[in-house]
Formats: sequence, structure tokens, C-alpha cells
Amino acid sequence: MEKKNKTEKLLAKAKKNSAKSGRHTQFYYSFLTIILLLCLIQMSFSALLNITKVIAYNRKFSILEDNKIAAEAKNAELKKEIKEFSTKEAMEAIGRNNLKMAGPNEMIIIVNKQPVPEQNKQEKHKKIGFKK
Repeated sequence: MEKKNKTEKLLAKAKKNSAKSGRHTQFYYSFLTIILLLCLIQMSFSALLNITKVIAYNRKFSILEDNKIAAEAKNAELKKEIKEFSTKEAMEAIGRNNLKMAGPNEMIIIVNKQPVPEQNKQEKHKKIGFKK
């Protein structure tokens, strides 16, 4: 009978110890689960931010590509204009028209138009029948 009591005491003690270790193990697993969930949330948030950055950078890249194409087209147009205006006839036309230059044995006559006074404009409107 004494052996039976000892065995029961040992069994009770073992159950008590296993219950304690079970609680520790359960706490440990719960803690790890919470940590893993936090890591998963952090990874998801980072992935979302990276995706939005990729979209924004792709948009900026396409805008830059469009600007590059437009700049290359304008550059080609300007090179074409340089070739057109670098001829002797084009330079002479620019000099004559814009810079008021003359060729040999030529004379420039500049006609200045005087602005019409405000009073004359009103008289013209009255003669035509306009009301101001």
C-alpha cells in the first residue's frame, strides 16, 4: 500500500510539473505567434509601399521618356533650321528684314507710321455710326 501511495504521489507530482511546463510551452507558442504576426504585418506593409513606389517611378520614367522624345524631335528641327539659315541667301534675307541692312548699291527707306490720336478715332466712329 505504501508503494501505491508513493506511486500516486509521483504521478500527481508529474502531472503538476507537466501542467506547469504545459503553461510555459503554451505561453512560448503564443508569444512566437504574436511575433510572427507582427513580422507578417510589417512585411505586407513594406511590400505595399514598394509596389506604390514602383508604380510612381514607372510613371515618372514614362514622362521622362516622352520628354526625351520631344527634346530629340526639337533638336532635329533646330538642326534642320540651322542648315536652312546657314545658306548665304537665308543670311541675307535675315539681314535685310530684321536688321535693316542693305546690299551694295542699295538704299534703305524706313517709313514710320504715326499713331492715330484718340480724338480722330472717336470722330471716325461717329461718322460711321458706331457708339462707344
